[in-house]
Amino acid sequence: MIYLRYFKRPLDIAVAILFAISFSWLILGILLAYLVSWNLPIFFRQSRIGKDASCFTMWKFRTLNFSVHVPNEGKRFGLGNFLRATSMDELPQLVNVLKGDMSMVGPRPLPEAYFHFIKAADQVRHTMRPGVTGLVQVSGRHTLSWKEKFELDSHYVSNLSFWMDLKIIYKTILVILSFRKDISLEEKPLTGF
Repeated sequence: MIYLRYFKRPLDIAVAILFAISFSWLILGILLAYLVSWNLPIFFRQSRIGKDASCFTMWKFRTLNFSVHVPNEGKRFGLGNFLRATSMDELPQLVNVLKGDMSMVGPRPLPEAYFHFIKAADQVRHTMRPGVTGLVQVSGRHTLSWKEKFELDSHYVSNLSFWMDLKIIYKTILVILSFRKDISLEEKPLTGF
């Protein structure tokens, strides 16, 4: 496909640079909020599955306190809740996009530990760079079953186009501005379906 081969990566770089510059004040503000509240470390890093099933380190702003002795709900803190609700915790992934680990739009990268639970038919998601946002994120996100998520990812890969990416970015902005309640901590881990 011409768009995927010649235009998607240059557009990713251009959009990532534009977003990094446009939201530099916001990123700086978030960094200062962590420092002033002495809520360290600032970043959360995790090994995720990328293009061609190779793994990379994905960056996010940390939104949970590190403790193995309390349930996920007990790990929440104010700034983290706000960043999760607005998806601003994903802003550090602009670095992943610029590095070539990720695309602005694509199937969301899954944790490395999930690799052995992804069926052969669903491995098509690894034929392209994973995205900061994607069709799943604008179609229900954590309210969807894993089966539905993989079906949407396959649909995206099969029907990829510039207009689909543009539509997903537009819908992502609407989702962010809706301030929907974050239910990501209620999502069941992938163990096969």
